[in-house]
Amino acid sequence: MPPFTETDTTIYRKDVASGGRVLTRAEREKLLKPYLPPPKSTTESNAPDALISQQKYGRRRRRRVRVRPFIKTKIHALLFFLIQLVFGIYIRLRQIYHATLDRLLAIRHYHHRTPELIRRDVQNLTRLPEHLSVILKFHPQEDGALETLMDEVAELCAWSAAAGIPLLSVYEKSGILKTYVSSLQELIDQKLASYFGPPPAAPLLTVFAPNHPTNLSRSPSPAPPSHKTTHNPQNTAYNERQRLNLLLLSATDGRDTLVDLTRTLAEMAQAGKIDPKDITSNLINAEISATTSISNLRAPDGHTREIDLAEPDLVIIFGPYVKLDGYPPWQIRLSEIFCVGDSGGDVSGSSSTRVEYQAFLRGLWKYAGAEMRFGR
Repeated sequence: MPPFTETDTTIYRKDVASGGRVLTRAEREKLLKPYLPPPKSTTESNAPDALISQQKYGRRRRRRVRVRPFIKTKIHALLFFLIQLVFGIYIRLRQIYHATLDRLLAIRHYHHRTPELIRRDVQNLTRLPEHLSVILKFHPQEDGALETLMDEVAELCAWSAAAGIPLLSVYEKSGILKTYVSSLQELIDQKLASYFGPPPAAPLLTVFAPNHPTNLSRSPSPAPPSHKTTHNPQNTAYNERQRLNLLLLSATDGRDTLVDLTRTLAEMAQAGKIDPKDITSNLINAEISATTSISNLRAPDGHTREIDLAEPDLVIIFGPYVKLDGYPPWQIRLSEIFCVGDSGGDVSGSSSTRVEYQAFLRGLWKYAGAEMRFGR
């Protein structure tokens, strides 16, 4: 833009001083035109408006982009809360139902430490398991957990003996029961005496702990009678005395047993002690069954014999949900599994289910009413 000339400045000031009467409008525009910037085209004049509108649209779009995730997050949180609420109500109602059912059964069916009442509760059942297995859980963080676990095993032994079940196997993953076989034996003997009375009224108990150094019969019973004294009245009473076998199982009798057997067979095959063709399913089944076989110290001829245990007819899980927890899988191929369920605690199963008589009785009822199709 050129600088103002002295002549144009003088004329412009005179016009301003006279109030715009010296120059006409056209003359005034002609005077100022050389000093004004060139006029812009129509497109250039509309460009700022388009830029401003585009910026406003971008801000509105960014605002919508920020609002949508917020609304979506709140909707998801609301749905999650509603699902939690409905599921929590369902869990609590189910726990209340099971707790109420257990209390009613406890009132209607209670043993009062009397074997006759237990026999009366099971006398109408079409069948009873010859081999009952239970899965218990040890909670070392709780005070008196070991004493509680051993007392539960003793109660189960008394109930099983009163119901006429000859073999009871107890699975506890850590295997702590095997460490205290002697103490467990004494506690069970005391429990049986409180139910049945002192020996010889109490059942004859034998405790076995496979894959453990104490895998011996712990029964303090006399030596078996010989053939020459079979007609002795005392020996007859001994033979007619009720017996109960207790088998203690742990995680070492499950996966670890299979791993050790595989390693042993592989080493024998590499050393040429066994032909790889001889390693068949029958051999593996026989070796695995031998790990949980018990020594029959009551054989009539006085010799020790190995007895292969049959698979459990019934497995009772004292817990809120079905969790075998490392139970030997080859032992329960055809077993009926009964889970006691959750009568309290939370859905995660952090709290264990107590061992109670009504749960034991419900397991026997379910087994009696189960259909054994065996694949048919």
